[in-house]
Amino acid sequence: MTLFVTSNLIHFTLGARMVRRDANLWGLLRSPMVLATAAGVLLSALGWRPPDWIALPLRMVGDVAVPLMLFALGVRLTGISFEAWRLGVAGAVLRPLAGLAVALAIGPLLGLGSMPLAMLYLFASLPPAVLNFLVAEQYRREPEKVASIVLIGNLASLAFVPVGLWLGLRVLG
Repeated sequence: MTLFVTSNLIHFTLGARMVRRDANLWGLLRSPMVLATAAGVLLSALGWRPPDWIALPLRMVGDVAVPLMLFALGVRLTGISFEAWRLGVAGAVLRPLAGLAVALAIGPLLGLGSMPLAMLYLFASLPPAVLNFLVAEQYRREPEKVASIVLIGNLASLAFVPVGLWLGLRVLG
């Protein structure tokens, strides 16, 4: 959960700022994704659970969100040129290699227990996120190229996720 929240906040603050240099930090902090993430963390910390009549519709909306993102990605992929395949392969390989290198370098220094460290290694091996495509699409920053990286990255995850699992299982003993 912590890794997802951190990734989400980085995507929609620092990531959005990197993609759009003129983005106002205050505006980014007020984006729906950041506000929803902050509200979720706060309510979780307070131990509040919504009643079923609120939780069920929210869960249903959340369950449909990922397939809708994948559908949007698929629509964008119909318009990509396969001339960008080299960029897709580079992103597909560099993303998990960089993630694993950073996790291996700083993971042991963080003082994490074996389970969080194992989860960090698995998380580090994941492919480029569909969220990257959403940010590129939102700010109109070469979404076709990002879609290519995400697509090829998901194919490459067949090689990299087992490495993350292996590293995580080694930590767990």
